[in-house]
Amino acid sequence: MKVFSAAGIRAWDQYTITHEPITSINLMEKAATACANWITHKYTPVMPLVIFCGNGNNGGDGLAIARLLLQQHYLVQVYCINVQNNASADFLANQQSLPSQVYSFINHLGEVNAISVPESAVIVDCIFGTGLNRPPEGIAAAVIEHLNKLANNVISIDVPSGLYADTSSKGNKVVNASYTLSFQCYKAALLVAENSIFFGEVVILNIGLSAEYYGQTPALWTITDKNLIQSIYKPRSAFTHKGSFGHAIIMAGSKGKTGAALLAAEACLRSGVGLLSCYLPSFAAAIMHTVLPEAMVIESADTNILTVIDSFNINKYAAAGIGPGIGMAAATALLVEQFIKDCNIPCVLDADALNILSENKDWLQYLPSNLIITPHPREFDRLFGVSNNDFDRIEKAQQYAQKLNIVIVLKGHKTIIALSDGTIYLNNTGNAGMATGGSGDVLTGILTGLLSQGYTTKEAALLGVYLHGSSGDIAATITGQEALIAGDIVKYLGKAFLLLSKP
Repeated sequence: MKVFSAAGIRAWDQYTITHEPITSINLMEKAATACANWITHKYTPVMPLVIFCGNGNNGGDGLAIARLLLQQHYLVQVYCINVQNNASADFLANQQSLPSQVYSFINHLGEVNAISVPESAVIVDCIFGTGLNRPPEGIAAAVIEHLNKLANNVISIDVPSGLYADTSSKGNKVVNASYTLSFQCYKAALLVAENSIFFGEVVILNIGLSAEYYGQTPALWTITDKNLIQSIYKPRSAFTHKGSFGHAIIMAGSKGKTGAALLAAEACLRSGVGLLSCYLPSFAAAIMHTVLPEAMVIESADTNILTVIDSFNINKYAAAGIGPGIGMAAATALLVEQFIKDCNIPCVLDADALNILSENKDWLQYLPSNLIITPHPREFDRLFGVSNNDFDRIEKAQQYAQKLNIVIVLKGHKTIIALSDGTIYLNNTGNAGMATGGSGDVLTGILTGLLSQGYTTKEAALLGVYLHGSSGDIAATITGQEALIAGDIVKYLGKAFLLLSKP
């Protein structure tokens, strides 16, 4: 699914009005009908609804919703904020079609505290939509603050009032919604962690905007879906052998962090790699042989850490991953430097390899072009500078992926995949239970295994992150999110592949 900017959404509306053709007021009616239908399926007519409207088109949606609900015998009260100033034509048209006894005006700050909302009522927020371009102030800000003090369920239409559609809203007064009913596609504001306290459960309603515009217009971001991932996935041919799926190497582990190496190695094996070698501190060799007999082992000269390997050719492997649990020892940093400067094969840098890189930023110039890095937000900030907000961080990922000609996988609930051509994808699988130690090590193993099988860095990043999240989703249905551990993600990776192979 494409994610458009606020300007792109306005252009989509206008394109639909011009090319369908349909009038603006009729398009608003379609949006209001979709919202009213959702509300009537969710709540019975005995549930009173209190609708708060601004004087723009979002407020016009609210007035139309009120009229449609009244027709179905719902108890509706409407408050219109400061309607005498710059009301849109469609707002005024819907106001005229609504019985005057249903709505009242809030024109002064002193009237805000007098707003009466029954405890049993559902609040519908239609104060501001995606056209908001400055922080709420005056009466609107006071109403938002008032609503946020109430315990009622709140349904926001399109976006919670106070949120900008495609930039950071930090510092704004924003409605805390229980549900957000948004039109046609996700808005960027509904996909970033910093806004998660505002939008609640998001529901996307189809209102028939032009499919032609959607198909021909570049997106701000793209959300991955099963169809996209299935177009990348390459099922195995019957006439293949282990050599068909590559020989990968994973460099991982240090004293006290053997688990990271085990998780990455097993995930790599479960992702379909043909052969796997693991470069480990010598103490961990017996552990790997015992737990994962399928993996071959190369032992470090040091018992406890990874060090530079003399006369070692990393490029004889199909793909490589480095970082899980390797620590920050000076000798290990030399290995990471060697890896970055010598590696010409598809590869993954994660965890401590990224932390070492952040302390040696002059090495950025040596990064190979067929590289995926997988930082979480703090690791990303250490590498590329502190970001003021999530939008800033995503834009920075886009810029550095292009500048360094690499793929950046910025981990989070909606993991960001920034490609070297400037394209941004957001992954739509995964859950909060995956916020657990070792989850990133599993992702490194999956990505390394996919690269080894011949997937490009773009393909491996999109497919690997999707599978990682899908496996976590499967695990959560069995263990619950609280009990989910990283090993469960590996355990159910096979089922994630099976789901992907089905229509």
